[in-house]
Amino acid sequence: MATHQTDVVVIGAGPAGYVCAIRLAQLGKKVIVVEKANVGGVCLNVGCIPSKALIHAGTVFDRTQHAAEMGISIKGAALDMKKLMTWKGEVVKKLTGGVGQLLKANGCTLLAGEARFTSATTLEVKTASGTDSIQFKQAVIATGSRPAKIPGFDVDQELVLDSTGGLSQDTVPATMLCVGGGYIGLELGTFYSKVGSKVTVVEASPSLLGIVDPDLVRVVQKNLQKRGVEIMTSTMVKGVKKNAKSVEVTFSSEGGEKKQTFDRVLVTIGRTPNTENLGLDRAGVKIDSKGFIPVNERRQTSVPSIYAIGDVAGQPLLAHKGSKEGMVAAEAIGGLKTVYDVKAMPAVVFTDPEIATVGLTEAEAKAKGLGVTVGVFPYAANGRALSVAEPDGMVKLVSDSKSGTLLGCHIVGAEASNLIAEATLAIEMGAHVEDLALTVHAHPTLPETIMEAAEVALGHPIHIFKPKK
Repeated sequence: MATHQTDVVVIGAGPAGYVCAIRLAQLGKKVIVVEKANVGGVCLNVGCIPSKALIHAGTVFDRTQHAAEMGISIKGAALDMKKLMTWKGEVVKKLTGGVGQLLKANGCTLLAGEARFTSATTLEVKTASGTDSIQFKQAVIATGSRPAKIPGFDVDQELVLDSTGGLSQDTVPATMLCVGGGYIGLELGTFYSKVGSKVTVVEASPSLLGIVDPDLVRVVQKNLQKRGVEIMTSTMVKGVKKNAKSVEVTFSSEGGEKKQTFDRVLVTIGRTPNTENLGLDRAGVKIDSKGFIPVNERRQTSVPSIYAIGDVAGQPLLAHKGSKEGMVAAEAIGGLKTVYDVKAMPAVVFTDPEIATVGLTEAEAKAKGLGVTVGVFPYAANGRALSVAEPDGMVKLVSDSKSGTLLGCHIVGAEASNLIAEATLAIEMGAHVEDLALTVHAHPTLPETIMEAAEVALGHPIHIFKPKK
């Protein structure tokens, strides 16, 4: 049993943990990082990175099937799923290997094992060779989250999959059911529909992507249905019966019950924080009713010397939110005057077309009692969108009708994930919608849609007609 002493121990090496550890080392702290699985966490290993690699590959393959309308004839295009999975694995390996090298280069010690608090200043770590002890001055909990489970669903990663299993299939199932119409289900469902699966999405709520502006969701839903994806909203899954090579699912809705058989069932109904088995009670760290750890503006828990960042610290469960919290916690521990005061937290859904949002929706702004001005500009009126055969989509800007301050930006369309950065900076800086309109945007580009949406809000668009009031 080895005993280690350190300034700070970081539990978890995902986007929150490794960022925090590196920043702590930059600030002169002695850091030990404990990771029970793989460096990079869910995001790099079985989440953000591998899913986006597959989604990109699916889009490339899909374009080969529809290039004829541009005069390009591609014959014999075929998908090798095993080779695709190998390529995806290589992408993951490059990134996780890079993170490991960065931790080492910055002087962080990486300890492979499972950590558990024994007090507010000590940890025990179960490693492959035994149990080590760590004495620390401060600790940062960055243990992430895992896919939530549905009672009665036996996820075996063969017939019934969670998001991890959905990223590791070496064959294309003829039929697939996605249980859950959130971002994970729609992203993976879109991928599988592009590579040849007949996909069905079932959602208990009345609409897909419930927290997203309905105007954006309609564009994505229309595209999914155009691809042959069946969408069942306000529908519950009542029963699941596994057969030798398929799964029989019973659905319940206002129209009654029905049964349908699928080759694979993908369960994506949300995520659960990894806070159990950490010995938090021994350290005096409190959790809420859902298992999340409440934190203050410096990311301190109920024990001031112990911090929590990333998914365990609560919504939104986003990698970039965790990374930002990691920076804040590290700088707080390092004695800098810093707090988590993010005004604009972007979110992206990699459907087809993509969705990206930041700030308040129109409904949220009105619910706050604000006077709202909305400017909407369609992709169909943008030269770049048409020239790359991506006419579906829109930019929707929400601003305060009195001050002109930009409150929110909501985009559905090609490259929405990249376009949202401009609006995020604008909101963070307190910019007015007029600032976006007055900023010269290069032509022909997709970012022009943001400028033109701002001009719509101001009442003088150039590339669409808006009658005078």
